[in-house]
Amino acid sequence: MLTLRSARADELSALSDLCLRSKAVWGYDAAFMAACRAELMLHADELTSTHIQVAESADGSIAGMAQVKVTGPDAELSKLFVDPGRIRDGAGRLLFGWAANTARDLGAVRMIIDADPDAAGFYRRMGAQIERMVPSGSIPGRMLPQLVVRLGG
Repeated sequence: MLTLRSARADELSALSDLCLRSKAVWGYDAAFMAACRAELMLHADELTSTHIQVAESADGSIAGMAQVKVTGPDAELSKLFVDPGRIRDGAGRLLFGWAANTARDLGAVRMIIDADPDAAGFYRRMGAQIERMVPSGSIPGRMLPQLVVRLGG
């Protein structure tokens, strides 16, 4: 069973490592992962400027994390990563539900996701629709699918 809780400052390094391990599941080489590193790291100021949630197992291990930032009617799902050993056990779905509900509760009417191409299928199963392609924040020339979830309002 998984529970959700807010992220703590003392675990930001471990959560950043989780993001890197999860991203690496798609088979990217070392150069690609090095280029993504800065974008996948979490920083202390994000604990107050965004909302970060951790999915935790009964034994206290971290199964995944999600980060959402709300600006007016728009929310950005900045990160949603699941520990590679926990993929397909419901952590991603649980965290996605938390992100959508949090964004809605904070007044957002849509949640925007700049997704890894390999993760786009998961977001589509969660109800997101591909709107357009956008440039990667880490890899020059790489384009990513931008998906949108309508949250109502």
